[in-house]
Amino acid sequence: MVKNSFVSVMFQEKKKENCGSVEFQVLGFTNKIRRLTSHLELHRKDFLSQRGLRKILEKRQRLLVYLSKKNRVRYKELISKLNIRESKNR
Repeated sequence: MVKNSFVSVMFQEKKKENCGSVEFQVLGFTNKIRRLTSHLELHRKDFLSQRGLRKILEKRQRLLVYLSKKNRVRYKELISKLNIRESKNR
């Protein structure tokens, strides 16, 4: 949970300016993914949450692919700030 607080503080000043940017959306999905992952460590048989996690992962992956095609520099910065691995399917 330490990563969640760090990530949310990191983008706090950007939150008011551009809520619809790709980076902000990926940040929101990353926070949800981390929260659901910690939930699923406790509740292994919560299949609805597993399905929701897969859907959020797909959405985040689509946004990251879009960002990597549009602006490679912003993509690399975002990946490094959020500690996300690069996609293999590119």
